[in-house]
Amino acid sequence: MLKKCNGILNILISLIIGVFMGYAIYAYWDYKTHPELYAMQSAPWYTGVFVYGIVMMILLSAAIMIKLIIWRKLNRQ
Repeated sequence: MLKKCNGILNILISLIIGVFMGYAIYAYWDYKTHPELYAMQSAPWYTGVFVYGIVMMILLSAAIMIKLIIWRKLNRQ
C-alpha cells in the first residue's frame, strides 16, 4: 500500500512541475505574441507566473513531506 502511494506521489509531483512549466511557457509565448495587451496592465506579465509558482511550491512541499513520511515507514519495515 505504501509503495502504491509513493508511486502516486511521484506522478503527482511530476504533474505539478509539468503544469507549472507549461503555464510559464504559455504565458511567455502569449506575452511575446500580444505585448500590447500586457502594456495596458499595471502589473508585469510575469505576475501570474509568480502566483502559480508560489502555489506550486506549497503543493510540492506538501507532497515531499508526505513522501518523506512514507519513505521512513517503508525503511522501518
